[in-house]
Amino acid sequence: MSPPNDLLRTVRMNTPSRALPGEPLSRRELAEAANVWLWQTTNKRYELDAHTIARYERGAVRWPGRHYRAALRHVLGVATDADLGFRPNPPPKVVRSEPAVPDFGTGIDLGASPSEFLAHLVIETPTPLRIGQTDVDQVRATTHALATSENLFGGGLSCEAAAGQLRWAARLLEARADNETRREMFEAVGNLAGVVAFSAFDIGDQRSAARCFRFALWCSEEGGSWALRAATLADMARQAVYIGDLDEALSLIEFAQVRADRLSATGRAMVSTVRARLLATLGRHAEAVAEVDRADSHFVDHDPADDPPWLIYYDEAEHQGGTARALTPLAVAIGEPGKAGERLAAAIRLHSDSYPRSRAFSRTRLATLTMTTGDPRDAVALGRQAVAEAVTLHSRRMTDELRALDRAALRHVGLPEVTELRRSLAVALGAS
Repeated sequence: MSPPNDLLRTVRMNTPSRALPGEPLSRRELAEAANVWLWQTTNKRYELDAHTIARYERGAVRWPGRHYRAALRHVLGVATDADLGFRPNPPPKVVRSEPAVPDFGTGIDLGASPSEFLAHLVIETPTPLRIGQTDVDQVRATTHALATSENLFGGGLSCEAAAGQLRWAARLLEARADNETRREMFEAVGNLAGVVAFSAFDIGDQRSAARCFRFALWCSEEGGSWALRAATLADMARQAVYIGDLDEALSLIEFAQVRADRLSATGRAMVSTVRARLLATLGRHAEAVAEVDRADSHFVDHDPADDPPWLIYYDEAEHQGGTARALTPLAVAIGEPGKAGERLAAAIRLHSDSYPRSRAFSRTRLATLTMTTGDPRDAVALGRQAVAEAVTLHSRRMTDELRALDRAALRHVGLPEVTELRRSLAVALGAS
């Protein structure tokens, strides 16, 4: 075992924190400052973290990569690598009389954390000069696989992989193709961009989500797809509501309703449901109820056979859960779960095992609504199930729902079962 790098730790501890005057520089601050310097000097993104700094200080890594050594010298204000206790690894001893055999007993030292080791791994996939239907089908199959992963586990496990797939698919748009193939490819890549955008939205990376939504919208216009345009604008409106930009959300959803005659009945129902939720958020409850009725009337006519791939998710369960969100503010205002509670219960019952995240959302929202307007003991039973479902998901939005349930439970802290639920919520929120 290598001895600890006490010199590096001492230099760090003698460097004052920029965030907490009077305190030493933390490992996290050191890593973040090094990443910033590397970005400014190389125009490349690095992912040094506190865990890796700890490995350096423990002596597990004696000779970091040259970029990391340069960054640490700059941040800690020293002249040489030796000033930080870094020494080149000695060359391995080779016994030439025997064949080299991997020593699986001691393992292989990557010289860095796994994320560092693979940070700059880039595999360039050749792009065809001309594309056809097979290439379109490949993008669609990739999109389906990524969307399935996101629905099962949340955006955290699929977002980075999806971004790589999107970068590859975007290159296909520059290849030669006949007009129909080109139109279908723009639509397929736009759909993929929408999945990547929603994955980023789900984990809280709003900037990346907005960028990918914009790209999806461009693809929909280049491909002449009114249906993809409406779906993308609706998702952009959802994001705008989430971040509190309600004026922008209203503009986006009204743009989505342009040429609604080009949309399937499912598409019209989905857009109306998003608009209803926005109206409810603005406190325009009567208009929200009317928009829910309009969404219901559209959904009665829906036929999955008429729907494009990006609307597969919008089934009866999704419609019940979405319209329930639009009715929830009114339910809270009058102090009764009412139709919002009924629709959330229906959504929980109808969600298939292919959409565990959607079911967890509906169950958590029903628990919060019940805790606010109904019997808190019923809410506890729902909340326990919701926590059990939520801990399997990598979703910032799910974390927000659990926090809302915890806030609703505060008014009933005198009940032992509510206190126990809040303990479970604390554990789940801590893990997230």
